[in-house]
Amino acid sequence: MAIQRTFSIIKPDATKRNLTGVINAKFEAAGLRVVAQKRIHLSKAQAGVFYAVHAERPFYDELCEFMASEPIVVQVLEGENAVLKNREVMGATNPAEADEGTIRKEFALSIGENSVHGSDAPETAAEEIAYFFAGLEIVG
Repeated sequence: MAIQRTFSIIKPDATKRNLTGVINAKFEAAGLRVVAQKRIHLSKAQAGVFYAVHAERPFYDELCEFMASEPIVVQVLEGENAVLKNREVMGATNPAEADEGTIRKEFALSIGENSVHGSDAPETAAEEIAYFFAGLEIVG
């Protein structure tokens, strides 16, 4: 299997509850390394650009508002099959459907406040990483 990079966000509901370390411990225990990370506070406009793919969906405005409500931690994770591994560690979007031991099962407050975001494909990961990080900021 190839070493790959993926993008991850620790969302406002999790940073507000000081869960960054415990969430990253789950990624690391699964064999993913944090190779870039920063804590930022998005504006609603910046969140809107990042989530533009959802612009026509009914939850878009609420999502952008939520993502701008508190600081977030954006990061690049690296490891074997990182995109899939990250998604397994995160668990299903709906925490009620997430497997035991996943981040969303343990920490999500709701479908909307589900503590983490992760890229869904290598191509998406590359785009999302480039939105938040310059090449020199990623140190693997």
